Formats: sequence, structure tokens, C-alpha cells
Amino acid sequence: MIEKHIVLEDIDPVVLYGAGNAYLQIIKALYPKLRIVARDNVVRVLGDEELMADFEESIEKLRKHVLKYNSINEEDIIDIIKGGKAKEDTTKGVVVYNISGKPIKSRSENQQRLIDAYDKTDMVFAIGPAGTGKTYLSIALAVKALKEKRAKKIILSRPAVEAGEKLGFLPGDMKDKIDPYLQPLYDALEDMLPAVKLQDMMEKRVIQIAPLAFMRGRTLSDAVVILDEAQNTTTAQIRMFLTRMGWNTKMIITGDLTQVDLPHGTKSGLREAVTVLKDVEGISIVNMTDKDIVRHKLVTRIVKAFAEADNSFQQTSRQVTSRQVFSADKQTSDKQTS
Repeated sequence: MIEKHIVLEDIDPVVLYGAGNAYLQIIKALYPKLRIVARDNVVRVLGDEELMADFEESIEKLRKHVLKYNSINEEDIIDIIKGGKAKEDTTKGVVVYNISGKPIKSRSENQQRLIDAYDKTDMVFAIGPAGTGKTYLSIALAVKALKEKRAKKIILSRPAVEAGEKLGFLPGDMKDKIDPYLQPLYDALEDMLPAVKLQDMMEKRVIQIAPLAFMRGRTLSDAVVILDEAQNTTTAQIRMFLTRMGWNTKMIITGDLTQVDLPHGTKSGLREAVTVLKDVEGISIVNMTDKDIVRHKLVTRIVKAFAEADNSFQQTSRQVTSRQVFSADKQTSDKQTS
């Protein structure tokens, strides 16, 4: 008789144990000759050495299943332990599964281009209108890298730029003031990682969320780093961010150049970066359109309407400018003639 302690890493043990330890009871019933006691993420097992080895193998398969799908059921447990086979993934092109076990994958041609660009290059710019899944898909790619141990941490950042409001008027300390700007990043993470595991990862700084201003001086290695809302960076800020890149790191920079909240007259760093870096080897630029919008159908119509209004305004402005130049030239010509 021997005793072993098995630590369930990277998963929320509650998912494996089931509500009221229902799944744990099934596991115990399938191994009646072993004494199994689970507390937190540690499973203590007492029994025959040969049977113990089989149990360890089964638990590891169950752990990997939960890590991949964020869920498990009675049928999965029985199939894995009795059949010795993990569930076959019949869904193609899945990046990760959300906390409900639903697949997250590309839903448009340009979203697939983003996934392919991430696989092939270390720095990707994803540019497009609201609702095209830039941020959500980028975080899914980062979570996948973390689960597959291709990255040791995820670092998410956003510039804290007010869209008509004043940051200083928000209540609380600095964290309380900054958190509302970072909420979309929290929302995406909460959809992909169990709450207990997400909290643990953030406490251990495996997942870090920070304003862009706190990036200066850092070297970001062994990580997937995402800069969201990059259209609201200045040229100096985005240059500072891009040069934080360390070894074994991938960067994804997302932004919507139609929603710049910088002070009037300030040039968007994202716009300049994609112009300067478009031909640099190892950098991909993926441009998304209103055809990639995956939110409510009204979002597509709204984006199109504003784009048409912007084009109309620009054409009118050019016509007015042309008339002004023509008028000025004519006045100069008339003066010279007289």
C-alpha cells in the first residue's frame, strides 16, 4: 500500500469534482479499491501501486480535458477512465473553449487572417471598426498560448484616454480610476477562464493588466502582450510600447482608427506605426472591415452610416478647399494684371 498526493495544476478543481462533489463520487466508484480524498486542488490517494499508476494516468487525462474545454460531464469521465480515451475534438479551427465549453474560433475571413498572422509572425497589428472581434480573438490566442505553456504570462494594456470624461473626477484610488478603462479586457478573460482560476492567475501575476503608462522601463519576455485601443496612443507612447518586446514574446496591437479620442491636433501613434512598419519583416498588419463585425446587426449598419458620413464630409471639405485655393489664385492673378 502506498500513498500519493496529486496536485491539479492550471484548472479549477471544482469543475472536475462537480457540484456537490458529484463527479468525484463517480471517480471514486470507478476506483473502489482506492481510498481517494480531495481537498482544494490536491487529491490524496491510498492503495495498490499498480492501480495507483492507472489512477494517476486517468486523473491527468481528466485534468487535460478540463484545461482544454473548461468543463466536463459524467459521460466524459466514464469514457476517459473506462475507455482510456480523451474526447476527440471534432470542431475545426478552435482557438480555445469558453467557460461554458463552447468553441471560440474565427467567424470571418479576416479573423482567420489574424489567427494565421499570429502563428507566423511575432508582432501583429489588427485594425478595424468596432465589433470585429479584434480584442476578444487576441485574448483567446493569448489564453491558448498560456494553456499550452508556450507563454509564461499574459500582459494586457490600454492607454487611459478619456472619451469626453475627466479621469480625475472618478472616485477612488488609482486602481479604481483605471479599472473602468480595462473592463473590456476583464470581460474577455472572464469568458474564457473560470473565475477562481482567473483570480489566482492575476494574484500570481501570470495575467497582468496595466495602463500603458506603467510599461516604461520593462522588458516583456516569455509572454503574449496585447495593446488594446492603440489608436489612442501618441507616437512616443506606441514606440515605447513596441520596444518593450523581449525574447519568446508575441505582441498583438489592436485599434480602430475611426475612434480616436486624443486631443484635437494630436496624431494617432497607431496610424503612424502601421505606415512606418508596414514593410518590416516579422510584422503582420491585418485590416478588418464592417464585413467582419460579429456583434448585433445594427452595429454593422451604424459603422457603415458613419463611414459614409465621414466620406461625404471629406469630399465637401476638399471641394471647399479647392474653391478657396481657386479664389485665392484668381485674386492674385487679378492684382498682377491690374
